[in-house]
Amino acid sequence: MALTLGRKPGEKLYIIDPNGNEIEIEVVKGDRNSLEDYLRLRVNASQDYKVLRGELYDDYVNNSK
Repeated sequence: MALTLGRKPGEKLYIIDPNGNEIEIEVVKGDRNSLEDYLRLRVNASQDYKVLRGELYDDYVNNSK
């Protein structure tokens, strides 16, 4: 399943697993006026979760086998 959302700075998104554990994601900055259109996100999750940037994910998966 995929979800595409538009969020403004200060707005949040929560990911909640079946056990009630949650991850809070907050947009802290958006800049549509720069050449590099980007968002800045804050992820607040328990230490039980691994939070990885996309460019590190494949290395993590390959090294954890």
